[in-house]
Amino acid sequence: MNHHKPVLVKSFRALRPIPEKASEVIAPPYDVLNSDEARERATDKPLSFLHVSKPEIDLPVDTPFDAPEVYNQGSKNLSRLISEKILIEEDEYSLYIYEISTNGCKQTGVAFAASLEAYDLNLIKKHEHTSPRKEADRVQNISTLNAQTGPVLLTYKSNMHLKEILSKIIVQDPIYDVYADEGPRHKIWKLSNVDEIDSILQIINNMDALFIADGHHRSAAAARVRDQRKQGNANHNGRENYNYFLAVAFPHSEMNILGYNRVVKGINNHTQESLLQAINLSFDVELSPVPFKPSKPKQFGMYIEGMWYKLELKQTLHNIADPVKSLDVSLLHDYLLEPILGIKDERTDQRIDFVGGAKGLQALAAKVDSKEMVAAFSLYPTSIDDLISVAKAGKVMPPKSTWFEPKLLDGLLSHRID
Repeated sequence: MNHHKPVLVKSFRALRPIPEKASEVIAPPYDVLNSDEARERATDKPLSFLHVSKPEIDLPVDTPFDAPEVYNQGSKNLSRLISEKILIEEDEYSLYIYEISTNGCKQTGVAFAASLEAYDLNLIKKHEHTSPRKEADRVQNISTLNAQTGPVLLTYKSNMHLKEILSKIIVQDPIYDVYADEGPRHKIWKLSNVDEIDSILQIINNMDALFIADGHHRSAAAARVRDQRKQGNANHNGRENYNYFLAVAFPHSEMNILGYNRVVKGINNHTQESLLQAINLSFDVELSPVPFKPSKPKQFGMYIEGMWYKLELKQTLHNIADPVKSLDVSLLHDYLLEPILGIKDERTDQRIDFVGGAKGLQALAAKVDSKEMVAAFSLYPTSIDDLISVAKAGKVMPPKSTWFEPKLLDGLLSHRID
């Protein structure tokens, strides 16, 4: 039997904006904005990449995001950016160094084309299920655009040798130096030195594994588009661009995860008193004079009827060996959301919603004070080490376990698959 380990990653020819237009093109990732927010964000911005990643904004307001005409509109918008020479495709295969700095923290990683064969063999590891409708949307998007326009965020166990190579390169001038609307600064360097490219590829391809941090729908969709293209190509040889997906990878020690908080629409016929009594069986409960932000694992904040409470999982329930069951999102689910509030499946239950940690505790209180929600829960962030141990165990995290911040931008680097 042939046990060759496939390459994990390779260089690629990027489709990218001309530098002087980059700040007009860049957009947040397609999945952090809804259609209305995207429409507002792209007003008077004809070059915004939102016209490609969320093309429903150019159609009548009630158009569903996955209507067939949406994808055709996106393809038209991408073609226009290319024909107007706003976006250009590189002649040569290259790698890119991607640095994001925000609030004094820096992440420096590499952008490349990641192998779908390695993804199939679980050398690029997942930790999350995808939702069918969202995955189908990305399949249509990639297929119609003939391009992957949103990079998948990967992480790898920190590697000193790679770090040294990257730090030597980033003293030069970047090809892009732009600010996202949210504040983070994004810089990209293009590598043209073949020896540098080879040594970086060699280090990454010798790693045991890469881990998907953010972008499970994009990678799953890329694999499905590859399957379709392969069927339709009598001369398929495995080297076509559709056998790879666009990705940016950062070392695990530089990844920043925020809590992914929960808000609920009802408390399952409890009074506030009976709710607190039920919670008290598994948690130590204290009234908190200030909005409660957990400072360590197994602590939770709860906001209800204008009051913040600190909940701490009782000591007797602490030693859980399973890497998934011991996550804070699992503990909150197993000891409170399901047994007390009756929420069995957080992916499908309409009574629960999720608020990324970037929005802060005031966003949670606002949802409850406005009566849109009845209670809110703040969580301590899942650690990157937890994510890696879940992925290594071949297990899956509960939905909405991690909120990575800052996000990669759409529009700076795209990968054509035709």
